[in-house]
Amino acid sequence: MSLSNKPQKDMEITPAGTWHKPQYGMEDLLAIMRMLRSENGCPWDKEQTHESIRKNFLEETCEVLEAIDLKDKDLLKEELGDVLLQVVFHARIEEEQGSFSFADVVDGICKKLIERHPHVFGTVRADTSEQVLKNWDEIKQKSKGQTTAGQTLLSVPKTLPMLMRSQKVQSRAAKAGFDYTDAQMALEDLQSEVRELQAAISAQNPADMDEELGDVLFSCVNVARFLKLDAEESLGRSCEKFIRRFLKVEELAAAQNVDMHQADIDTLNALWKQAKELQ
Repeated sequence: MSLSNKPQKDMEITPAGTWHKPQYGMEDLLAIMRMLRSENGCPWDKEQTHESIRKNFLEETCEVLEAIDLKDKDLLKEELGDVLLQVVFHARIEEEQGSFSFADVVDGICKKLIERHPHVFGTVRADTSEQVLKNWDEIKQKSKGQTTAGQTLLSVPKTLPMLMRSQKVQSRAAKAGFDYTDAQMALEDLQSEVRELQAAISAQNPADMDEELGDVLFSCVNVARFLKLDAEESLGRSCEKFIRRFLKVEELAAAQNVDMHQADIDTLNALWKQAKELQ
């Protein structure tokens, strides 16, 4: 892709004060990013690379998810803007290097959407969501040159949260016919893995304990998949429940003059049981 025929606006410096408008559009955002990265722009923005702002992208995405969970539309609008900024930022870095621009990013996703929705933009028939997803997967594998099930497993990003990655890997293996027959079989395998972890703990072998703990977690995900649950979300709800209950334990401990740092396990368990009964 060549940028030589595209209008070069990098050196256009708008006088201070004229940036303020009652309403901005996409072109304004692109112009602001050009300004921030220009010679007379922001020292911090000019120094950034894909690697230096990599985690920012993840944090902003997580904040969008939190806004969705909170059903806060104003917060969602703000956080979507922050994610859009990350897209523009990364695209601008590449445009400066002459590889691709934000326009190329937009062009690419438009072409992908049209290609993967032949039932809307073509002549393919798909009357159900299941058929749509089946067509999507087939087109995706073809476009990425994936000819084996193993290649689809390798394509699952290693940067995904591990519960989410595990569930995707298992689902793709299942599509190739490699799966348990039912949830009970998956649960029995989980119990087997727990026994192997217990044996590794008894032997005090750090490498084996690490491996077996991973197998237990992976097996838990398999059970979740058969129960049609999202393991990531299930764990998230348990985490929130633990926090609520722990806060109640602290409240009860303070009311009963119990020092949690000095209390024995029986006292702490009693407080936990009380907190559980109250929630």
